[in-house]
Amino acid sequence: MYNIVKKTFLTPTICLMEVEDPRIASAAQPGQFLIVRARPQGERIPLTICDYNREKGTVTIVIQIIGASSRMICALEEGESFTDFVGPLGQPSDFVKEDDGQIEGRRYLFVAGGLGTAPVYPQAKYLFERGAKVDVIVGAKTADMVILEKEMSAVCDNLYICTDDGSKGTRGLVTEKIKALLAEGKKYDQAVAIGPMIMMKFTTLTLKETGIPLVVSLNTLMVDGTGMCGGCRVTVGGRNRFACVEGPEFNAYEVDFDEAMRRQTMYKPQEIEADHKCRIGRDK
Repeated sequence: MYNIVKKTFLTPTICLMEVEDPRIASAAQPGQFLIVRARPQGERIPLTICDYNREKGTVTIVIQIIGASSRMICALEEGESFTDFVGPLGQPSDFVKEDDGQIEGRRYLFVAGGLGTAPVYPQAKYLFERGAKVDVIVGAKTADMVILEKEMSAVCDNLYICTDDGSKGTRGLVTEKIKALLAEGKKYDQAVAIGPMIMMKFTTLTLKETGIPLVVSLNTLMVDGTGMCGGCRVTVGGRNRFACVEGPEFNAYEVDFDEAMRRQTMYKPQEIEADHKCRIGRDK
């Protein structure tokens, strides 16, 4: 069970895996996430769901190699299995609760930063298949870091790519592209931003004066993924919220991004130590 049926590297450090799990595939919804464990002594890692195929009974995840645990996951090969593959967890995107008739014709703007492209994909796909008008902005440092371009193009009306160095698409930040689209007269009923916390913060500041509702995903805060550790605690609308059980998606204009960014640095020393051990072959 939890067999890896497909593995491919989208970039030298970003890996896509399609995993066999009919139960999760039958229940997964856009916006939700999983907890995976590569081996019995491995760390439990929250990963957002990139896609699911109910007929095949598979779930797709995308992992970036950052530290010891992500390196361990990406070392697994096709035919091997995860020790644990738990989900779906978290609350699905709000639009899942709406009738298809409410979605049809609605105009959405998605802003994806880096690995945030992976969780944006199932949301854009869900809405596009139900007749929504979907524009997607994807931001990356370089052309080599742009992922799922072909797949995303198939599930949106317009795909705009921004790179820091101009090696693909428009040179500059996603916020500059947002301003350019609005200046062209583009109108949106809803916006969604998923990616690095700093990108979501400045996307929020950019859209705040426009009156366009904006949702952000705080999936990068999650540690335990079940609400037990408190690592994903964040202030939203003046209240303490837990991203893993009450989110991961929240009203962007109510999120305390500065607090969230401070929380992201809490476990840096432990992460560095674990990655060092993994690299020199002690973590076996």
